Amino acid sequence: MNSQRGEGLQILYKIIDADAWRKAVAAGVFTGAAIDLTDGYIHLSTAAQARDTARLHFAGASNLMLVAIDEAVVARVLKWEPSRGGQLFPHVYGTLDPALILWARPLPWDGAAHVFPAEFGA
Repeated sequence: MNSQRGEGLQILYKIIDADAWRKAVAAGVFTGAAIDLTDGYIHLSTAAQARDTARLHFAGASNLMLVAIDEAVVARVLKWEPSRGGQLFPHVYGTLDPALILWARPLPWDGAAHVFPAEFGA
């Protein structure tokens, strides 16, 4: 299912409710948020897309985590598909093992926007 884009591997991001992420860590598997389960794949964003994803889909939400995933870890079940404005977005057709992520950090809301952690490279 991997569709090559002709670029190097990168870090991908999932914005998720913190309680749902804690449950996934405890269970040892993340099967997706409600929208992921409805759509049939786990929505991810690139570094260039994550801030807009937060702004458009999570404005005002304060109990969030930003989860960083090495693209190589999900490459076998990853498809790049057009979405917002025709941009290619990474979609995981499978589950995520929380033990294989790079890191997960709080993504607090400051009243105007989400505050991305220092580890976020964009």
